[in-house]
Amino acid sequence: MTLLLVLPVLIPLLTAVASLLAWRSRRVHRWMAMTGASALLVSAFALLKQVSERGIHALQIGDWPAPFGITLVADQFSAIMVAVTGFMGFCVTLYSLAEMDRPRESFGYYPLLMVLLMGVSGAFLTGDLFNLYVWFEVMLMASFVLLALGGEEAQLEGAIKYVTLNLISSALFLAAVGILYGIAGTLNMADLSVKLKEPAHRGLITTVAMLFFVAFGIKAAAFPLFFWLPASYHTPPVAVSAIFSALLTKVGVYSLIRTFTLLFVGEPGYTHAWILVVGGLTMVTGVLGAVAQLEFRRLLAFHIVSQIGYLLMGLGLLTAAALAGSVYFMMHVIFAKSALFLVSGVVYRLRGTYDLKKLGGLYGPHPWLAALFLIAALSLAGIPPSSGFFAKLALIRAGLVDGQYGIVVAALGVSLLTLFSMIKIWNEVFWKKAPETRSGGSPGDTRDRRVSPLSAASIVLVCAAIVAMGLAAEIFLSLAVEAGRQLMEPDAYVRAVLGEGR
Repeated sequence: MTLLLVLPVLIPLLTAVASLLAWRSRRVHRWMAMTGASALLVSAFALLKQVSERGIHALQIGDWPAPFGITLVADQFSAIMVAVTGFMGFCVTLYSLAEMDRPRESFGYYPLLMVLLMGVSGAFLTGDLFNLYVWFEVMLMASFVLLALGGEEAQLEGAIKYVTLNLISSALFLAAVGILYGIAGTLNMADLSVKLKEPAHRGLITTVAMLFFVAFGIKAAAFPLFFWLPASYHTPPVAVSAIFSALLTKVGVYSLIRTFTLLFVGEPGYTHAWILVVGGLTMVTGVLGAVAQLEFRRLLAFHIVSQIGYLLMGLGLLTAAALAGSVYFMMHVIFAKSALFLVSGVVYRLRGTYDLKKLGGLYGPHPWLAALFLIAALSLAGIPPSSGFFAKLALIRAGLVDGQYGIVVAALGVSLLTLFSMIKIWNEVFWKKAPETRSGGSPGDTRDRRVSPLSAASIVLVCAAIVAMGLAAEIFLSLAVEAGRQLMEPDAYVRAVLGEGR
């Protein structure tokens, strides 16, 4: 069990280091990346199995006891997120083998991808706030280079917006960590959970909580500071967009859920009411931006923002059922959005554009691609019996039980607009006739239009996960329900980290 807590961080680190030692060999990079991603997938699922069977487990690095040493801790929520990270890391690496261009591979694409996966896994498993900050910076460095790799003008513009807002977020995060340390004298989250229950400094703690909310809200792309996301996520290669959409904003949401269920629960009538309001505004503004778009990937990028609102809805409601809904929704939306981005990459390979008005006619020659798109799109819109339907049903039911009818109406309205924008993509890309100038390609167009079996296999894997979450919803919901219960009853988390005596 101890080794399983370390492996999700250690495997991508060793893979990245080994790849750097073989810097000149692009072929070795590809093999090492696939081997490392496979090992990460196996270790992540083994960790989830162990946590589901034996409960929360913590590890003190170097045998320094908490709260003085570095703590790794896996409860049901973090184990689920590490498993999803392993799965998406495997699928995107598989897709990259087929679609990533030679120059980017030669300049270290695969080692950077491994560093990114290490940062994400570390953020999900860390037990103290300073190391959470460190993992955020690891992710920021790797993601910035991945975003800018290639040096195209649009990429650099997007990367500058991305890194500027994330650096502001990091500065706010570090300031909040410093103030919190001054108040409590510790940064271990389990220890903070105990000390912040004391009534002293209640007003100051609430102020620090809102500082954390702003810092993590920027990283999660919540309203109103989400504009960096649709300005940057459509610029890099599709494999990078897919892994970003799957994991980066979700680490921000994970951090919000972790801190606002474990640490900042003293004034829920204020803090969580704000989270609920911001969640509603995020889902509405995000989907309105998506409806207005005619570029495939920019439309999907706005939908990332919209779906973040649903995740914040569960946290704002702050009940075990609502948090379980958020955890299930997190798994569903990671799969659905990643599949849509990967489909957009295949569409680009076939037609050479992301402009919906210049696309069309793909249903006839590529019905399998249309079917995979429909699986992900209908799931994102929440059509039964898809995973999106059960995810939204869980959140809406929790909202109705809590009497929060405003956010319920917003969630239902956003679902309709999501369905509208997915139908728009379907009509423009697959159903309508292809524009004559594009149907056969321009005379000088010599691009390889064949779809690689590896890229098709990666999309099939992600769509299979979506279908499994819909057909076997009870299994996934039971995992999410246990995660929600543990989040609402943090005593077990505290005992696992600090020992039975606390």
